Amino acid sequence: MRLHEVGYRYSRRGAWVLRGVNVGIEPGDIVVTRGGNGAGKSTLLALFAGVLRPVVGEVYDQPARIGWVPERFPTEQPFTVAGYLSTMARLRGVGQAAVERWLSRLSLAPLRNERLSALSKGTAQKVGLAQALLVPPDLLLLDEPWEGLDIDTRELVPDIIDEVLDAGGAVLVSDHSGDTGHLPGVIEWAVVDGVVSVVRPGKRSQDKREAEA
Repeated sequence: MRLHEVGYRYSRRGAWVLRGVNVGIEPGDIVVTRGGNGAGKSTLLALFAGVLRPVVGEVYDQPARIGWVPERFPTEQPFTVAGYLSTMARLRGVGQAAVERWLSRLSLAPLRNERLSALSKGTAQKVGLAQALLVPPDLLLLDEPWEGLDIDTRELVPDIIDEVLDAGGAVLVSDHSGDTGHLPGVIEWAVVDGVVSVVRPGKRSQDKREAEA
């Protein structure tokens, strides 16, 4: 997937949040975006997710299956944990087995009947992560995925990332904590003053393509 000369602002006369963005992500890539608060990292992920459309520029080769976990999962919804995930599963054409798998793996099963509005931020983030993984994503977008998570889930996130990559998917993470930096082959983008630049290329997807050649 590629963004070509993409610019975005939230109002017609507002300041450009992002401008002249030319970046892409390939199957097998893990990309980490870094930048200060308000730099435009979340806006960049929302553009990749298709939640936002560029004001200028083009988006090419958007994959069919995108899993998006926003920084704050919207809990003001009239569902229980299991009810929400079951609804998302039906909308995506998958069975209840996928729901039960992620309820168990993310330790959400004891909270299956809790209302979303009653959840802590960390637990809500786990629900957001579960819904993004009900269908194996071609592109997984994680906006500050470690915020508020318990220790067990924080340790599980790198395993989930590896599984997506090994299945031929790609992962794009906004991470100010630095927890993603130790993963092998990480590509790093910097978002500064609305401009996205590649500051650390990665080798994972390149090595994988060469091994398959």
